[in-house]
Amino acid sequence: MKNIITEIKQITSSETLPIRHKVMWPNKPIEYVELPNDENARHFGLFVNGEITSIVSLFVENNEVQFRKFATLIEFQGLGYGTILLKSIIDLIEKEGIKKLWCNARVEKSKFYERFDLKPTDKKFEKGGIEYIIMEKTFANNV
Repeated sequence: MKNIITEIKQITSSETLPIRHKVMWPNKPIEYVELPNDENARHFGLFVNGEITSIVSLFVENNEVQFRKFATLIEFQGLGYGTILLKSIIDLIEKEGIKKLWCNARVEKSKFYERFDLKPTDKKFEKGGIEYIIMEKTFANNV
């Protein structure tokens, strides 16, 4: 069995685009997955044996972090890599003193986020034919 080495690194927004596009909106032009404020965000990638497999972008405002465009390449889904990345990000922002983490979760993925103590809110919306729910986690020690 081959040794698997995982590493989480801060990356550029342009490094997130191929995975965002391939996983989230493959039938749209790549510009569709670019965010207007990408240059103000922190972007992280999980690398497996040197290959980027999962990405997430963090946007900070008013001591709250929204994570967006969290995606794992399809061939690496179900292997725990997204979990490793999200857990690491949650630990990082909690240590940084952030009071709340939130996201716009695809409704069909909300159970995944509940495993990280993100709670569904009553705010739902639709974009591109997909239903979303806003989920959040408050860090009690940082309020």
